Amino acid sequence: DRKKLGAKTMFATHYHELTALSEELPGVVNCNISAKKRGGDVIFLRKIVPGGADDSYGIEVAKLAGLPNSIIDRAKQVLKELEDGSSNIQPTVIVKQEPTEQLSLLTSDDSAIKDRLSSVDINTLTPIEAMNLLYELKNMI
Repeated sequence: DRKKLGAKTMFATHYHELTALSEELPGVVNCNISAKKRGGDVIFLRKIVPGGADDSYGIEVAKLAGLPNSIIDRAKQVLKELEDGSSNIQPTVIVKQEPTEQLSLLTSDDSAIKDRLSSVDINTLTPIEAMNLLYELKNMI
């Protein structure tokens, strides 16, 4: 209800079923990033256009993010099996485990590093000072 909320929210989803909400709810608008397909490649045109996406681009985005080719190839195989209906992939059951004890980043031998970190006000560090601090701490190790 726009009169009560007036909220503006943007989110990305790969669930094409959600794009149907724009037909049911008056305040919902779909937009997508224009893309052009060339052979097996996708070029994102950096232009926002009205409407839902015409396809899923998760694998292409993963490739752009630099995921290893072995993962990209496996994802393509799984997608093909899902589209063909020949998939024998079973849903993964997640078993909730009891939390384990947090491992310490620093040992008792690292007191100089602890002291140096304790003396730093991270809220006032410039980016170059932060880089220099990391360099210093790395050399201390």
